[in-house]
Amino acid sequence: MGNLVGSWRFKEPSTVEECDSTWGSDSESDEPTAEDDSGISDSVSPAESERAAGHSGDAALQLTDSPESAPKMKRSFYAARDLYKYRHSYPNFRKSRQPNEYRNLRFYMNKIPLVPDGIYIEEILSKWRGDYDKLEHNHTYIQWLFPLREQGLNFYAHELTQEEIKEFQSTREAKRRFLAAYSMMLDFYGVKLLDKSGNVARAPNWQERFQHLNESHHNYLRITRILKSLGELGYEAFKAPLVRLFLEESLCSGTLPNMQHSVLEYFVYTIRLPATRRRLLRFARKHYRPAHAFLWGPPSKKGACSGGGVGGGSSGIRAPAPTPEHHRRGEENTASSRINVSSHDAIMCQDLVGGGIKGFPDLGSYEAGVPGQLMLVSGRRERSEFS
Repeated sequence: MGNLVGSWRFKEPSTVEECDSTWGSDSESDEPTAEDDSGISDSVSPAESERAAGHSGDAALQLTDSPESAPKMKRSFYAARDLYKYRHSYPNFRKSRQPNEYRNLRFYMNKIPLVPDGIYIEEILSKWRGDYDKLEHNHTYIQWLFPLREQGLNFYAHELTQEEIKEFQSTREAKRRFLAAYSMMLDFYGVKLLDKSGNVARAPNWQERFQHLNESHHNYLRITRILKSLGELGYEAFKAPLVRLFLEESLCSGTLPNMQHSVLEYFVYTIRLPATRRRLLRFARKHYRPAHAFLWGPPSKKGACSGGGVGGGSSGIRAPAPTPEHHRRGEENTASSRINVSSHDAIMCQDLVGGGIKGFPDLGSYEAGVPGQLMLVSGRRERSEFS
């Protein structure tokens, strides 16, 4: 029996619908007060915040039928699977046989530098902030500033472990620097962190930075990493305000039109609470154009599985069937310690400014500092209500 339990592996989903439980527990009566901790802030755009509250009639909103001549778009199975694994704390994660050296925590304690650059966290926070060229073109710091439980492109960086995450979350100095790094990254993107609840708004330099962000698509990968890391290190509530702001800017204000797909396909789905995802997607559905092309709403009454688009826009994409070669490689990789590179970690992140934040007086010392850090992901097991 012991051998059977030891060899059991979680069966991974094979379609977009199986990866997405957002609408599986949908309720027409989701009340705004039920998600006071969701992080959706009125401070960004008071005029739009009421629309995002998720009124009871939102779920019944009917969109125009898709013209038969319009090409049918599909959601990415690979994106959905990547974020499913993250939200479920990497169900098939195999613990490393290497001793846990807590290298990410030691880096944040300013005891070791990042590799290969040899730079300490304090130098990054104090000297890189506002140096947007460095944050844009340096691709080695992001994996250290915002580590995950998945390997990125900087193979010198170490994956987080559950034990390290617990230690990190209980270490005040590491958490202080982590928030300073997050604030810096936001500044780099033209966003300002307002308070200790994670509320955000446009920064004074938003026009210049948004113009850059709209054309710098590799930063969307970095933002996904930041959002993942926020959740793993205990800042889940910080995600929704940032995602909401990007939805407003890309769908309503038109300042970040190129970001639309990344916000809806990736950013929203880093959020673990389905009710929070539903609220954000209802808001997005009101403003998405053309309306018939919105893929992220509830499934049609006739059709089916959760996670499909409005009017049956779900993809039904199924993962390629494994071949004998894949099985053989899998066994070889399991025997050695295999490194999986996240599809969304292909490019490393940049950093933003963040001094003088309400609730974070210690961050003021980085006011003239560096711009570049992203968030870390924890190996903590998700609570059952997350999916």
